Amino acid sequence: MRFDPRIIATLALTCALASTGEAKTLTYCADGVPEGFDPALFTSAATFDASSQTIYDRLVAYGPGTTKIEPGLALRWEVSEDGLTYTFHLRHGVRFQTTADFTPTRPFNADDVVFTFDRQMNEGNPFYAYAGGQWPYFTGMSMDTTIESIDKVDDYTVRFVLTRPQASFLDTLAMDFASIMSKEYADSLVAEDRVADLNLKPVGTGPFQFAGYEADVTVRYVANRRYWRGRPDIDDLVFIIVPDARVRWQKLKAGGCQVMADPEPADIKAMRADEDITMVQAPRLDIAYLAYNTTQVPFDDARVRRALNMAIDKQAIVAAVYQDAGVAAKTPIPPAIWAYNDAVTEDRYDPEAARTMLEEAGVAGLTIKVWAMTRARPYNPDAAKMAEMIKADLDAIGVKVEIVTEPWGEYLRQTSAADREGAVLFGWTGDNGDPDNFLGVLLSCAAVGASNRAQWCYEPFNELLVKARSATDQEQRKAFYARAQTIFKREAPWLTIAHSLATVAMRKEVEGYVMDPVGRHNFAGVDLAEAED
Repeated sequence: MRFDPRIIATLALTCALASTGEAKTLTYCADGVPEGFDPALFTSAATFDASSQTIYDRLVAYGPGTTKIEPGLALRWEVSEDGLTYTFHLRHGVRFQTTADFTPTRPFNADDVVFTFDRQMNEGNPFYAYAGGQWPYFTGMSMDTTIESIDKVDDYTVRFVLTRPQASFLDTLAMDFASIMSKEYADSLVAEDRVADLNLKPVGTGPFQFAGYEADVTVRYVANRRYWRGRPDIDDLVFIIVPDARVRWQKLKAGGCQVMADPEPADIKAMRADEDITMVQAPRLDIAYLAYNTTQVPFDDARVRRALNMAIDKQAIVAAVYQDAGVAAKTPIPPAIWAYNDAVTEDRYDPEAARTMLEEAGVAGLTIKVWAMTRARPYNPDAAKMAEMIKADLDAIGVKVEIVTEPWGEYLRQTSAADREGAVLFGWTGDNGDPDNFLGVLLSCAAVGASNRAQWCYEPFNELLVKARSATDQEQRKAFYARAQTIFKREAPWLTIAHSLATVAMRKEVEGYVMDPVGRHNFAGVDLAEAED
């Protein structure tokens, strides 16, 4: 085990917490490796589960099992009539966690809020470039152009001034990237010339305190005994990293973990039949897609992209890969989101028409790289099988496919690059239930080179997103998004593939777990029932 010896002091909390009885340990079989522990730097759900959902809090929060906004570190807020000023009144008495490296001398206050966002928008902040200067959500959600200023009114009041009205601003502030960091801790790291520890040795106000990470193996936490919402019932929380869904299922059956998510679709029937297992399912706000690099010839031609879409048998892919745990997707927005445009016409599967369209576009002897992830993701349980089916379909119209794979970390990095060749299998699980969290994060001009893996900057589409963000009336926003989806389908920067059904399985002693519509896993309210004699 490669834990820092100083973590021993933190782990000693477990003994104190369990002084009246045996400590309760919940083990979660996680499907992915956290990229780090500063959630503003990253985009993966595995990172958010291991950081923002355990260690941190945000100004506002989603109600359990919903995307409804409720108070978080902000007790209340006011919005000006013009929609440009948000004033937040902060909660008193919230303490940052004490670790082997940091002992706070003051409670959470306005300085922490200002620092959290200033580091993502101010190039002069010492943390702006501390991990490469990439803030994918902050820029992908256009916060860099939406926020004009953040001002400390007093120790417990913060004022955000916007450049334009932003209908989804509160929803955005509940997202993982907006997790509140300790300015006092950050200042100490600058003074000690170890700024990278903000990401490696996290400190937050959340329900669990970071206790150690063995790379690619486990993440360990202890309960935050001074958590402002109340100390969790779990004393120790352990994430075991198990990328293979079938191995996760075997560990769950054997008691090696108490909770797992995203099983193999073929194993769901067995889970339902196991009397020691409880299983919950719900539609997930997600999308699986194939993104063409629209800046490269010939994929800069929408006719070529539409032709390839028509050559791929999407329904066959969904049946083979998702079985009973997914449905075919026709727009980037899941049907459960209020702005979904059901009037959009689906791509038809027509290989002969696809061949003719390529000829009309002057394309012959086409070769394309198709990137496929090597591990199952919640939105795509078997990218390898999917890539092989796509290859067979494109081969049938004379298009040669080279399947490209990389380890997950490299896959994330290389597929987001603006000069990436070919098309990438990727996906997205929504963060807040707002349509902009799909269309803006994944397809806006601001997200090119980061979360926009199609590298697609199409001004008529982007202008509709800007108008929708500024509109305060939901029906008006819905109309803008409906038009945007129509343009998306016509221009075809992606092949939209599927929306999945979220599945979480747990041992019967687990109590209080609440299914999250955006696919996060939060264990603050979870308990383990006492074993029966």
